[in-house]
Amino acid sequence: MNLEIANIFREIAYILEMGVTEKDGEDQKSKLGLIFKIRSYKKAADVIENLYTEVDELYKTEKINGLLKLPSVGKAIALKIEEYVLTGKIHYYEDLKKVIPVNVSELMNLEGIGPKTIMTLYSNLKIQDIAELENAARGGRIRSIAGFSQKREEAILKKIQFFRKGKERRLIGEIYPLVKEIESRLANVSGIKHAVAAGSFRRMRETIGDVDFLVSTSAEGDNSTKTRIIDYFINMPEVREIVGKGAAKAFVKLKNGMDADLLVVPEESFGAALQYFTGSKEHGVAVRKVALSRGLKLNEWGVFDANNSRVAGRTEEEVYQTLGLDWISPEIREDKGEIELALRKGAHQHSKKSSKGRTKLPQLIEYNDLQGDLQVHSNYTDGTFSIEEMAQNARIKFGLKYLAITDHTTSLKLANGLNGQELMDQSNRIAEINDANKDNGFEILSGAEVNIQKDGSLDIPNNILDRLEIVGAAIHSNFSLPIDVQTNRLLEAAKNSSVDIIFHPTGRMINRRDGYPVDMIKLIETARDTKTVLEVDAHYNRLDLKDEHIRMAVENKVNLVIDSDAHHPLHFAFLRFGIGQARRGWAEKSSILNTLPASKLLDSLK
Repeated sequence: MNLEIANIFREIAYILEMGVTEKDGEDQKSKLGLIFKIRSYKKAADVIENLYTEVDELYKTEKINGLLKLPSVGKAIALKIEEYVLTGKIHYYEDLKKVIPVNVSELMNLEGIGPKTIMTLYSNLKIQDIAELENAARGGRIRSIAGFSQKREEAILKKIQFFRKGKERRLIGEIYPLVKEIESRLANVSGIKHAVAAGSFRRMRETIGDVDFLVSTSAEGDNSTKTRIIDYFINMPEVREIVGKGAAKAFVKLKNGMDADLLVVPEESFGAALQYFTGSKEHGVAVRKVALSRGLKLNEWGVFDANNSRVAGRTEEEVYQTLGLDWISPEIREDKGEIELALRKGAHQHSKKSSKGRTKLPQLIEYNDLQGDLQVHSNYTDGTFSIEEMAQNARIKFGLKYLAITDHTTSLKLANGLNGQELMDQSNRIAEINDANKDNGFEILSGAEVNIQKDGSLDIPNNILDRLEIVGAAIHSNFSLPIDVQTNRLLEAAKNSSVDIIFHPTGRMINRRDGYPVDMIKLIETARDTKTVLEVDAHYNRLDLKDEHIRMAVENKVNLVIDSDAHHPLHFAFLRFGIGQARRGWAEKSSILNTLPASKLLDSLK
């Protein structure tokens, strides 16, 4: 329910930004009042989406007073939450939608096409949804509107392509909680020995097309057990449609639109099936070639000898060992050198894919190795919670030892960016908080996310930045500049003696926009030469750097950090996705600076 209400509030804010009011022809309130109203709905949406508990459960126990305790939720919004809990509708929202018949929930997901643009398109061409928008763009009708051009029309088509791609493959962070919940429930079903979500989900890919659930049972000949497991799966509350089912498999479509498959295998085949269905396809083909070279056959049921007798299959480790391979972490199963390095007895020495003199598989950073988070935002700018609240959650609920408050700086007006004096005031406040909590073993570092200007300069002078402990620099504007200009911006920032980290280096938003063009080889070389750290932004809609760029950085001895880009305490959970991305890039613990204690981290910077 939280996500449903949050989406409604975001749509209300979007409709209000379009210039629509509850009743057609009703006068708008003052501009300032409208801006406040829009911000209120957006903030409430963020709070509700990230709540630890469901609002309906909160309402059951504390009624309207419980809702009013939520940050950014005033009486008007609390009453609307109450209305939705009790009736499943918000009449204010329904009335707004009647004024203008536009599919807001669809169109608002088009990156870079704002509410004013949608209103202009509706007013001129009566465009109501993405299909009509695409037809108008392909027909060359949008360029005829004042203020539009052929170039802008082409950009709209590109954004639509990103939207359609995003509907085909979901961001891992969007589906992760649901998939893990189903996986956990399956593991507790009577008769199931093991339950794993395999495929690209297990390999921690950025986007997931569908989900493959694999379960094992010791009752191979017991058809009633398989039937009961299949029936449990197809009758889960998350299932919208049963696509098909058999004696040991089922195919469903979930309510979120994703396809999910279940395969039941005997326990002695579970490892082979897990290896097979985890993928990637390329890795699987290469491993099967290794099996053939040893006179064996590998499939989802096991490893078989020349007499067709199963010689392995119960565990993945057993499968790889039988083939003369070290076990390979799922995140790097892409046939990009991992198999050659896993081969025993020096076979890797003849590999063309081996990575820069490597003689063995990397010891990848583990999911519990991070000690701190170096990109965290507070309510000083566009964060939702106070510095103290962010620190408390990082320490108690996520086990971190330190964080850096890196709020935005002055030129980012939309985020209420801080000027130099405000940064110094915040730094003093951080010192006070640390002094008051010096016995809890947690440290807050002062910092900033400074803006890299068009010419590569920063929007805060160095004499201010040098008084902070962590300085990250990032591009937030002028994304369409040529690659040489864009790269130079980043290089100039990296060369700046006050800049410790380049945050989200390519600026991409997965399935929504490409990153700005960057010569990544030049950036990595400059980062190495200037001792500048590159960030792996762990927010699941960024995961920036890409895995291939992480591997380039690791091979060039460039230090990295993995940060959540947290604007809410629950966002610290995103660190897991950043670690998964780093593992996909073959990063070891030694390459990630925030696996160090705070003091050693600071000593490792410029």
